[in-house]
Amino acid sequence: MNKLPLVALVGRPNVGKSTLFNRIIGERRAIIQDQPGTTRDRNYGISTWNGRDFAIVDTGGLLVRDEDHFASRIREQAQAAIDEADVIVFVVDGREGITSADREVGQLLRPSRKPVLLAVNKADNEERRLNAVEFYELGYEPLPVTAQHGTGVGDLLDAVVEVFPRVTAEDEEDESIHVAIVGRPNVGKSSLLNKLLRTNRVMVSPIAGTTRDSIDTTLEQNGERYTLIDTAGIRRRGKVEQGVEYVSVLASMRAIERADVALLLIDATDGVTAQDTHVAGYILDSYKSVIVIVNKWDAIEKDSHTMHEYEEQVRAALNFLPYVPVLFISALTGQRVNKVLQTVRLVYEERFRRIPTAHLNRLVSELTARHAPPSQGGRRLRFRFATQAEVDPPTFVFFVNNEKLVHFSYARYIENQIRDQYGFIGTPLRLRFRRGEQNEERYRNAKR
Repeated sequence: MNKLPLVALVGRPNVGKSTLFNRIIGERRAIIQDQPGTTRDRNYGISTWNGRDFAIVDTGGLLVRDEDHFASRIREQAQAAIDEADVIVFVVDGREGITSADREVGQLLRPSRKPVLLAVNKADNEERRLNAVEFYELGYEPLPVTAQHGTGVGDLLDAVVEVFPRVTAEDEEDESIHVAIVGRPNVGKSSLLNKLLRTNRVMVSPIAGTTRDSIDTTLEQNGERYTLIDTAGIRRRGKVEQGVEYVSVLASMRAIERADVALLLIDATDGVTAQDTHVAGYILDSYKSVIVIVNKWDAIEKDSHTMHEYEEQVRAALNFLPYVPVLFISALTGQRVNKVLQTVRLVYEERFRRIPTAHLNRLVSELTARHAPPSQGGRRLRFRFATQAEVDPPTFVFFVNNEKLVHFSYARYIENQIRDQYGFIGTPLRLRFRRGEQNEERYRNAKR
């Protein structure tokens, strides 16, 4: 199970948090956008620095532009980031100097035991870099950066990675299936958790979670051990609607990163909402396996066609996740709840499925013969060798004559054909295309 540290960017509006966010995740975001149907308004992403993967959340854009509530909204967003993050990057504007709003954020962060790094943005000349020392007043060592051009961002990320939490031996030894129960407030997450714990359980024990608002529960059933990660309780701060959504998504992010399989709960009476697609998009970006759970099915008037028609609507709204199982349940009555963990086990096994190299190469030969690879400028894409390099998630490496000739539609064609042949139900696939014959030979030798 991959556990990604979470980095939160906090600070007042217009200091450049979003620009810094885009600079940090820019390469990763470009890869994500190669997949059609995945355009989503997101304020979170995944990036890599010095060999460490991490999640990052931008609190910019979530504050309501109402001057009467300016201070309270800063406090709400910053406090949520303090609660959930492993590392906090406090962003200020080096051109404007210290403001009262900066001081307020600094006061909120000062009691925190979380590592805080102070990024003085817009330090785009020598004078502003030297003047960054004035920000020592906020209680942290200033790190001058220019997010727009990338100057100093590498030094900032070096400092961020240096304070990431270490993976413990206990983390490595936990072999249970980690299941995140995520979704909007009031979709029935706690009800589902309670119903699962009462269903033919052998052993249940509470253990401390890694976030303030979640408690993990271990459940042993039919010889398999599950760790259920519940994000109920995220409405505790919830008098302000926009703040509720922010904390909800942030808590869901944390649960997803700790999970092998995510259960995305949809309220049958509401259908798929924008926030549901945001969370679903993060599951995809994190390469986690997923099951869509349509809860409160008992509240829907239906006939023999209702379930099929409703599933088509769900799949249309989540068209970037065509491979996921969709279950219709009622956590209140217990209807079909017994299928949830059965499906979790199935999807988990699919996550660790491996295709023999010879079978994969034979399939690629058949696919390219059936549908010719794309060409550009008189050059046609040619596949030299393919191998499945990893599981969890399943990762396939294709050695080609020129990776720039790979169009996303052809990559999607290959993925769909792999799924048709081998399944991988509920599990995202990572396809990588590389140029070069030397690596190809290395992989050939490794598989012998």
